[in-house]
Amino acid sequence: MKELSQERAPVLEALNRYKSMRVVPFDVPGHKRGKGNRELTDFLGERCLTVDVNSMKPLDNLCHPVSVIKEAEELAAEAFGARHAFFMVNGTTSAVQSMVMSACKRGDKIIMPRNVHRSAINALILSGASPVYVNPGVHTDLGISLGMSLGDVKQAIIENPDAKAILINNPTYYGICSNLKAITELVHKHHMLVLVDEAHGTHFYFGRNLPPSAMSVGADMAAVSMHKSGGSLTQSSLLLINNDVSEGYVRQIINLTQTTSGSYLLISSLDISRRNLALRGDEIFQGVADMAAYAREEVNHIGGYYAFSRELVNGNTICDFDVTKLSIHTLDIGLAGIEVYDLLRDEYDIQIEFGDIGNILAYLSIGDRKLDLERLVSALSEIKRRYAKDKTGMLSQEYIKPQIILAPAEAFYAESESLPLEQSVGRVCSEFVMCYPPGIPILAPGEKITAEILEYIQYAKAKGSFLTGTQDSLVNQIRTIKER
Repeated sequence: MKELSQERAPVLEALNRYKSMRVVPFDVPGHKRGKGNRELTDFLGERCLTVDVNSMKPLDNLCHPVSVIKEAEELAAEAFGARHAFFMVNGTTSAVQSMVMSACKRGDKIIMPRNVHRSAINALILSGASPVYVNPGVHTDLGISLGMSLGDVKQAIIENPDAKAILINNPTYYGICSNLKAITELVHKHHMLVLVDEAHGTHFYFGRNLPPSAMSVGADMAAVSMHKSGGSLTQSSLLLINNDVSEGYVRQIINLTQTTSGSYLLISSLDISRRNLALRGDEIFQGVADMAAYAREEVNHIGGYYAFSRELVNGNTICDFDVTKLSIHTLDIGLAGIEVYDLLRDEYDIQIEFGDIGNILAYLSIGDRKLDLERLVSALSEIKRRYAKDKTGMLSQEYIKPQIILAPAEAFYAESESLPLEQSVGRVCSEFVMCYPPGIPILAPGEKITAEILEYIQYAKAKGSFLTGTQDSLVNQIRTIKER
């Protein structure tokens, strides 16, 4: 077996060897290395289509890797400080679901913040596990949800000593970090597993002066979106495991839902991006952090906007902040975040990550340039000049404490009926309602529909937020559990 070195990219090397062999393909995919679909080849390029291949002995198999994919996963584990790394091609959604399903069976309890991504609640529906929600802190001025306090986690453990695991968002979409080390140590004392949704924290493993990563503090599992800040192709991700978590069992859980036809475009992008970060990540993410600091200073000089950072740290619900994030509060110029988001796209051809009721997020990573940030700052300044108005009547609250009536799985599969939104107050929801991005549910299955929640939904719709999760694509109707 070849010696493992971060200079290597085993999957990339195997694909290049395969291309040089000029094999005649009588296997899938049917486009036959691009020859059968000229339009697709012209669009994506011949070099791309020639490596869109099927699993075979020289290229290994993602479901049961024994050679080049196995080597690539071992290199990823070493780079991220994990005991093992799984290549995921169904997105970080699949990684989060595999974490939860590995830790919990039907009827088991798992502690988690309510402001989780929908993938975590979907995992509860698939596994039949029951959530013990810890309400995150809320920053009332910014209207954003924060991390979990150590005290609230401790109380949840005391009240639910039979819980199997805790799931932690770190960082949040906005860059807020909980006290990951202290929570991990506390949870392990109670013999529970620590699972971390680290979708937005790939860079924590490589950059300097950034918050601690899940593996560095001893967490048991972490879902890492390499495609978000790590440079790999969309939908490619990693699931990291540590400590005594069984590699074989987790692989079985992954294979319940992950495709048996893993894309070598995605797999090789993970391999190539891991090598890039292992060799150059420190320098890369220092550059990203410097660009974000420059942009925050320039945005705050405009006035009316607030690009926030580590000054928010309170040692509890905000234990640290991801300084690569450019999160900007917009309400003081009288515009919702989603309105600024739309203006940037429609008027200035600038696509940011998302806008919500009170904030926007410009996602900075390895491909950004200072020149592009100057264009963003200039556009924000002009938006303030052209569109600013009185902020009276603006809704600011981003997190509404839910009333849990039933477990998500029970509510999702219960007999339900569709009602107009305005007639649903007091009923129990059997589906999701969320703004996407970020994909954090406003309502999840099993939660009571309140007047406050409906006001938020209607306000988000009026401001132009993209609402998803309901069977009704217009989100005028919502499915509720039938009352007997």
